[in-house]
Amino acid sequence: MSTAAEYEVIRAGASLGEGILWDSRRGVLWWTDIHGRALHRYDWSGGTPEVLTAPDRIGSFGLVAGSERLIAAFADGIAYYSPVTREVEWLARPAEVSAGVRFNDGRIDRAGRFWVGTMKESEPRTASGGLYSFDRSKGLRCHVRDVRISNSLCMSPDGAVLYFADSMARTIWAYDLVEPAGELRNRRVFAETPKGVVPDGATVDADGCVWSAQWGGSRVVRYAPDGQTDRIVAVPTRQPSCVCFGGPNLDVLCVTSARVELDAAALAAEPHAGDVFLYRVGTQGLPEPEYRP
Repeated sequence: MSTAAEYEVIRAGASLGEGILWDSRRGVLWWTDIHGRALHRYDWSGGTPEVLTAPDRIGSFGLVAGSERLIAAFADGIAYYSPVTREVEWLARPAEVSAGVRFNDGRIDRAGRFWVGTMKESEPRTASGGLYSFDRSKGLRCHVRDVRISNSLCMSPDGAVLYFADSMARTIWAYDLVEPAGELRNRRVFAETPKGVVPDGATVDADGCVWSAQWGGSRVVRYAPDGQTDRIVAVPTRQPSCVCFGGPNLDVLCVTSARVELDAAALAAEPHAGDVFLYRVGTQGLPEPEYRP
């Protein structure tokens, strides 16, 4: 079940690489370095990496239909953001996202809404975070409260199931995502991780399987739709942080990682911590949904 797969490396050296997604319209791989206050942009055809400085930390972001801008979850709010001009147009800055709490993992759902969670940054990790959705018609809505670190947001191929984790609980939950209002119902445990290993970013492939980057576990785990472990891909650093499928054929598993919290000895042993790893895993992903203004 465990696979020591071959991989390629995109050098990034991110402090906290996260939020990776494939932009099929531009042929570009994007990811954020949260602590580095930067967006990374990798042109697939030219193999050229670029680092774009952001005005604040970006926890996650999504593509916007018909626009060159992104929808971004900055530390304290959601905004349209132009990576080129650095122009920010605020959409929501909720009062409950206060000192010590920030936006974290996020994804666009199949209906074009932006889902994003918050987290308590400092110790103790109190349950001060929540899970929100944002769209123009209903604005910002909180669906889940009492969360410590929001993560693992992704949706089933038909959009009917939303996956979400509180990393500190080491649990990925599945919810029914009920349309047309986008309500969450029927929470159940989808998967749990062992002690010392926490679920971080996740994505869903064309078969409906969930790929979970597991911080502290040096691995990405593929779960079948029933939550059973289907496959484990070894990652050459202990802190893989997020995943997506990229490339023109959506057949490359792209994995971000982090250097944060690693001491000098660990960094010497893990020289690619903070880089992005590319795996050919024989599986195809799904096009990234776009936010619909």
